[in-house]
Amino acid sequence: MVEHTVKAFDEDIDSLRGLIAEMGGRAESSLENAMTALIRRDKELARQVVRDDPKIDALEEQVERLVVQTIALRAPMANDLREVVAALKIAGVVERIGDYGKNIAKRVPLIVENRKLELMSLLPAMGQIAGEMVHDALNAFAARDADLALAVIERDKVVDDFYNSIFRTLLTYMVENPKMISESAHLLFVAKNIERIGDHATNVAEMVYYAATGQYLPDRERGEAPEDGAGK
Repeated sequence: MVEHTVKAFDEDIDSLRGLIAEMGGRAESSLENAMTALIRRDKELARQVVRDDPKIDALEEQVERLVVQTIALRAPMANDLREVVAALKIAGVVERIGDYGKNIAKRVPLIVENRKLELMSLLPAMGQIAGEMVHDALNAFAARDADLALAVIERDKVVDDFYNSIFRTLLTYMVENPKMISESAHLLFVAKNIERIGDHATNVAEMVYYAATGQYLPDRERGEAPEDGAGK
């Protein structure tokens, strides 16, 4: 990283990166723990995910205050301004990722054990990919790595395709097993939240790419949408 004449600006940027890294780590843990709670039917772990969410919100507020302070006191220009603004936007997106993890955790007590529902083996794989996207997107921000950001964006279609497959399978399952509509709807909600996490990781990566290169990416290709339009 280029060292600036005003050392305090470098310190502000380092602080922003540190706060966002902590936010990202907590958001990743939120998703990972929510999925673990779902698979193990661990209601206490699910409650812990919900209890931890305000810590992510508090970190977002710290980022907002530091961004305002940095712009007011340092008057960053060009590349520096892009990075500061990207940090602010990324913090908001990461906060939403944490919310999706919390939302998944809230569904855990509502889903009864059903070993016959094979989709339970697909959801963890989908969640793992989305979690890796979040991790890599934040690493790309820390390193201003445009290539890593592009790699994250390319994986979004994999998560979309996972969701579309799960959607169709659950729809068929509900038609064939009307008594399981409620549980299936909860699982579909979980899948949709994971899909949104993948979207947000992609949004972070797009912001990183712009901050690093000054160029906007063209609209990306997405996974095939379900026929009834339930996809994006």
